[in-house]
Amino acid sequence: MDKKIGIIACIIVILAIVGVAAYSGVFDGESKVVNDDKTLVVGFDAEFPPYGYKDDNGDYVGFDLDLAQEVCDRNNWTLVKQPIDWDAKDSELDSGSIDCIWNGFTMDGREEQYTWSDPYFDNKQVIVVKNGSGINSLSDLKGKNVETQKDSSALAALQGDQKSLADTFGNLVEVADYNTAFMDLESGACDAVAVDIGVAHYQLNSKNNTDDFVILNDNISSEQYGIGFKEGNTELRDQVQSTLDEMFKDGTVDKIADKYSEYDIKDSLIRK
Repeated sequence: MDKKIGIIACIIVILAIVGVAAYSGVFDGESKVVNDDKTLVVGFDAEFPPYGYKDDNGDYVGFDLDLAQEVCDRNNWTLVKQPIDWDAKDSELDSGSIDCIWNGFTMDGREEQYTWSDPYFDNKQVIVVKNGSGINSLSDLKGKNVETQKDSSALAALQGDQKSLADTFGNLVEVADYNTAFMDLESGACDAVAVDIGVAHYQLNSKNNTDDFVILNDNISSEQYGIGFKEGNTELRDQVQSTLDEMFKDGTVDKIADKYSEYDIKDSLIRK
């Protein structure tokens, strides 16, 4: 009887060790983020170039992530680049899983929902079509199939101030990400994509033939980007803002923007 009890006890101990190890990420290859005063966890959409995306090496890169890295370097913080489900961004922020949302994040219409940094980027919403499609203006979109990313600024514009324009479309389709939208545009599954100007330039310049797509001259809308912190978290906001102000003043922001010059990043910066 004692021997059986000993065996059972050993099994219980082993199961407990396995459970703890699995919880801590030993067996799934992941380590849990320790979010403390020396760590800045930035939530971002991993498919939103050139602000945040995964490069050919599998690394997370982008203009906003580069800014965040410099802010962390100057404050002796560790940057954790945390890709998130964009639909779950508020719950991630409220739970403390992330410290801020920094990824081409639109302030307009969300002013009371977050504690914001100063706006640092003026973003336009545009329409991209295939070259030679015969669509040369917004009025030419009548009866056409237009795609945009779910929960995007372009969608907000087409459901808001530009609803009368959207009502002329044959269909306005929401897709999971802009990579899908541009593949649909290339294949002919849709006629146009409503998108941020920076993302539009990224998509055009990442193609082998940059003349395949064109951006219409007429904008849908314009908006401002900021860094969104949990409402009331003014202490962290102020520290990040102070560092970002220094980076604007000493030219570091411009140098980072130069890396993305083909995407019109520098021309859209908001300077104090």
